[in-house]
Amino acid sequence: MSSAARSADAAPRPGPVAVCVDRPVLSLDRPFTYELPEGLDARVGSLVQVPFHGRAVRGWVLGPTNDLPKRMAPIRAVVSPIPQFDERMLELFRWMSVRYVAPLASIIRRSSPPRVAGEETEPTRGASQTTPSAPGPERVDRGRPSPLSRCRNGDRLLRALAGGAGAFVVRPGPDDEAAIAVECVRATLASGRTAIVIVPEADPLPATAAAIGEAFGDAVEWFLGGDRRARYRTWIDIQSGSRPVVIGTRPAVFAPVPDLGLVFVHREAHAGHRDERSPRFHARDVARARAELEGAVCVLESFAPSLEAVAGGGIPVETPGRPWAPVEVVAPGPEGRSPRLLRALAQARRAFVYEPLRGYGVARVCRSCGEPAACAECRGTVRMERGSVRCAVCGAEGRCATCGSNDFGIARGGAERVEEWARTVTRVPVQHLEPSAPARPPADPEVLVGGVDTVKDFGPLGLDLVAILNADVSLRRPGLAARERALTTWFEAAAWARRDGRVIVQTAHPNDPAVQALVAGRPARFHRAESARLEEAGFPAGAAVFRVVGDAELESVLDGLPHHALLVSSTSEATVCLLALDPADVARFGEAMRRCAERGVVSRVEAEPHV
Repeated sequence: MSSAARSADAAPRPGPVAVCVDRPVLSLDRPFTYELPEGLDARVGSLVQVPFHGRAVRGWVLGPTNDLPKRMAPIRAVVSPIPQFDERMLELFRWMSVRYVAPLASIIRRSSPPRVAGEETEPTRGASQTTPSAPGPERVDRGRPSPLSRCRNGDRLLRALAGGAGAFVVRPGPDDEAAIAVECVRATLASGRTAIVIVPEADPLPATAAAIGEAFGDAVEWFLGGDRRARYRTWIDIQSGSRPVVIGTRPAVFAPVPDLGLVFVHREAHAGHRDERSPRFHARDVARARAELEGAVCVLESFAPSLEAVAGGGIPVETPGRPWAPVEVVAPGPEGRSPRLLRALAQARRAFVYEPLRGYGVARVCRSCGEPAACAECRGTVRMERGSVRCAVCGAEGRCATCGSNDFGIARGGAERVEEWARTVTRVPVQHLEPSAPARPPADPEVLVGGVDTVKDFGPLGLDLVAILNADVSLRRPGLAARERALTTWFEAAAWARRDGRVIVQTAHPNDPAVQALVAGRPARFHRAESARLEEAGFPAGAAVFRVVGDAELESVLDGLPHHALLVSSTSEATVCLLALDPADVARFGEAMRRCAERGVVSRVEAEPHV
């Protein structure tokens, strides 16, 4: 049954209905009752106009209600003829409102593109089609061996895709990543259900998304970028059910497809799956919740699954054997030039050198006054990049905080310096790819030097060499998830090396669990060590983390609730609390925060802040 058909079946009769008023304030996070007049075609998800505190505002119909106030105003008008959600999506929105302690109105706002009224007057493509059809056999390579049939627990995933449900954490080999995604979509369509594939970024288009598009052709609806009108047009087309596969970035997790069978999150540990706007959510968590609510399969795929994905208890699916190039660990030489790396670069025709540090070097001392280098504006780190010296924190021109001089002693090291010395080692072209430049794979022949912005899904590239420099710097960066992000990037870069190629990691700590996870080609040891570290810090893997801002009473309120950790910072103006708690305690925490917001004790609740 299509989304439109479900919404039609759920159309409320004239009478009292609950409306979520478009006022995303935590203290007003409750439905309000309005009278649905005779002849007004409103249903669950309809965008309507209602009176609210003397003003005409918009809201969304949530369905009939028995909560009858003494006075009840009528709904004035239906704003859009196209419902923005149905009952199943409303369940997901309510789950998100609880999980992220966010007003339901803010969740609904973010679940679909901004409305463009002009697009609603045109006929929807394929609107009469209620059951999507699978692509024709000319699009499917039936003779290709099944990559999932070779994987551990791959048969369980295939059975679920044939009409069942469940959560799976898939760890493919570099050569199988796109093929496994294609097979998951193919099995879903064969069962008569639809699929959503969520990719972390649209530019460049991930090779996995391109492979699905090539395999299924016109059966795919692309929800990647575009202007406001194009995105709303695509949203209406998705709701019509005319195409059974949707490929998109993070917002595609809300795609209103009918008969959902699969939500596939490509490279789920990628930072692009996390929404940085309030209410913050992670596509991985919403995908799993939606699949559970709709009886679908959720596949979380990554070379190095996140701790959250593992802690969620999904069934592991993994390519057998060791599909990775061997990893060599060497001690760093001066400026990262270890003898083994230099020899490998001299022999490589096509290589990638991962350098997490930008620029040419960091200022260590002011040559004029002899004081340690620091920015005159903010006392931040001063760095040389593209021939100029600037503050790495505030971006100001590099001036000594003590004497104002711009003459610094530079400790050389960074991607620009690596490019410089690599040209003296190899006979092939060497190119440094700046963060602002479009990402691309190394040419043939070429040595490409780049940072985290360069590591994308270009598919298996078959490089002779992948070198990872300054591994220790990556692991020491601030943030609870910094080590996990570093390992994820290393795995994605190592996937570019051909199986008989070389991966060289330069580190002074070869026994670090993250380094050893890359050497083994399996992140299990890292997961165990990192879980213990986070548990000791009071932020166990899978915990819900919130930053709450309020008045002086806030600390005592939070201290009375179950929690793993509570960090408090108070000023004369506000109290800021960082709280980690078990997911089972989030609902109780949210109820308390809503009551406190009504009393003025809480001014802001921020879910999953950067820590």
